[in-house]
Amino acid sequence: MTYSKKLCFLCCLLLLTGTALHAQTFAKAEGQMTASTGKNTPLWLNANKYGLSSLEKANGYLRAGLFRSMECDSLRRWAIGYGADVAIAKGFTSTVVVQQAYADVRWLKGLLTVGSKEQPMELKNQELSSGPQTLGINARPVPSVRLSLPDYWIVPYTRGWLGVKGHIAYGMQTDDQWQREFTTAPHKRTEHAKIHTKAGYLRIGKEGKPVSLELGLEMACQYGGKTYKEAALRSTDYIVIENKDGIKGMIDAFIPGGGDTNEGIYSNMSGNHLGSYLIRLNMDFDQWYLGLYADHFFEDHSQMFFIDYDGYGEGSEFNEWKHNRWFIYDLKDIMLGAEVRLKNQRWLNNIVIEYLYTKYQSGPIYHDRSYFMSDHVAGRDEYYNNYMQNGWQHWGQVMGNPLYRSPLYNDDHEIHVRSNRFWAWHIGLGGTPSDNLHYRLLVTWQRSWGSYMLPFLSPERNMSLLAEADYHFPTGSRLQGWAVKTALGADYGKILGNNTGVQITISKQIDIK
Repeated sequence: MTYSKKLCFLCCLLLLTGTALHAQTFAKAEGQMTASTGKNTPLWLNANKYGLSSLEKANGYLRAGLFRSMECDSLRRWAIGYGADVAIAKGFTSTVVVQQAYADVRWLKGLLTVGSKEQPMELKNQELSSGPQTLGINARPVPSVRLSLPDYWIVPYTRGWLGVKGHIAYGMQTDDQWQREFTTAPHKRTEHAKIHTKAGYLRIGKEGKPVSLELGLEMACQYGGKTYKEAALRSTDYIVIENKDGIKGMIDAFIPGGGDTNEGIYSNMSGNHLGSYLIRLNMDFDQWYLGLYADHFFEDHSQMFFIDYDGYGEGSEFNEWKHNRWFIYDLKDIMLGAEVRLKNQRWLNNIVIEYLYTKYQSGPIYHDRSYFMSDHVAGRDEYYNNYMQNGWQHWGQVMGNPLYRSPLYNDDHEIHVRSNRFWAWHIGLGGTPSDNLHYRLLVTWQRSWGSYMLPFLSPERNMSLLAEADYHFPTGSRLQGWAVKTALGADYGKILGNNTGVQITISKQIDIK
């Protein structure tokens, strides 16, 4: 079956299925084509698209989906929603992509989601931000069982001044085959890796009041599965390590504890733990809105608590707590952002500015206590990397902020984030000149030192640009439901190379009555 015939069959099947469904169910078909010059697709034509993207210079997909929103049951105590979203791709990491396949069941405020679903980023602008550092929108969704409070629930007896929301989820990565095909021995890979995520957000301020404060904690853990590592120096053979799995692995992922296989006396925690502290101040008035926010990322205790125990004994007592001595770490690594919305303007009504700094990572020195030296300093955090798991990535794309260069860029086919020590400035502009036309502009400057383990010989720079316009044909016209999006992107510099590209997306949505 040819490429075009596959899409026609997929769209017809979805539309025929949809005719028997309830109101507010809709089907959507979409085609996208990207062409670039240079080595890769430019960053902002590839990043923050939930992994449905490619670095290949010429790529494209045909996509069809069928969805039912829970808004259909908005007046009921319970609600049901679902989605099936499949793409047939060319130049991607796989030809057939099951992008979304999920079911939602809501009871009062609680929501249970089973399957792969694109979840929006929290406390940041969905289209203009460079992206969160922990729970981002840059990689393919991970099939999960997720229990959540998606909207703020007002805490009783607080007179509406306190709201909470959050989620807990367990899932499993689906990129085993891609890892086998991408890596070459003896580069490490992990099969059947599980993922646990959890997040909690607290809002202080009454709904409808102009000023509110939001605080958040996002955490994640990769655990379990089998790790294939180099058997010996310069060997092409692998050794296979069985990571902690099952109920015990789930518990140690939820409450960080235990230790990885073969860690011995230096046992730390089981799995790859990471997370972010979030804060956002909202000032929402009649004519304008201002949001100020921060996102501090951590990979272990040193940047999570900024303090670590350093009072071990000497000699044979090197692994015992003996003294009241601690090591204090600095708060340097952080994303700072501001968002402005001009409610009565059309041509320019949304502005986002972000600064991201990740160079510190608890310092350049890591030393665990030993028989000859009891000092314990836990530096070199190596953001997004892990010595047992394959780091914070899925299908080669980092699952956080895409300014951490994804493993897909690596010519040596090693699943490793090579550029994780950098500073960057990011600006996003958006506007709606007419009811049917919307645009956005992104500009990002970055300077990177590589990583502590593999530093660049000299700092490398990069600038990435995006200009995108999205036109929806008017309601009542012959082309109602159709939309055309055109984007131009470019990269300049050594981090990503010199790339220019154009991307055209055509979509059609049909509401099923």
